[in-house]
Amino acid sequence: MAILSITFHTEEHKINDWNSFLEEELLAIIKNFSRKYIISEVESEMLSEGKNTNVLLFFDNQSDRIYFLENELPHISNKIFDKFSKSVLIFNTFLNKIESNI
Repeated sequence: MAILSITFHTEEHKINDWNSFLEEELLAIIKNFSRKYIISEVESEMLSEGKNTNVLLFFDNQSDRIYFLENELPHISNKIFDKFSKSVLIFNTFLNKIESNI
């Protein structure tokens, strides 16, 4: 199993637009590329402005994750940039399993 964590940081003035995009477009995109996923709002004492949304994508193997990163994520990133410019930042984190009971 290979996991990709994608965090989207949205500036305060774009939160309503982001919520609509998340529900109307991003969720459908995520469902097309991963059978297993978790979408969450991030709560943090460090976050005082804006909103963070996290998407955990579970892939069967490293190759599938690499394929997604090289071929699908650029399209998603471009779509977000076209819609939000620099008001939504994207941060990728690779989670490499050490142990799991999932």
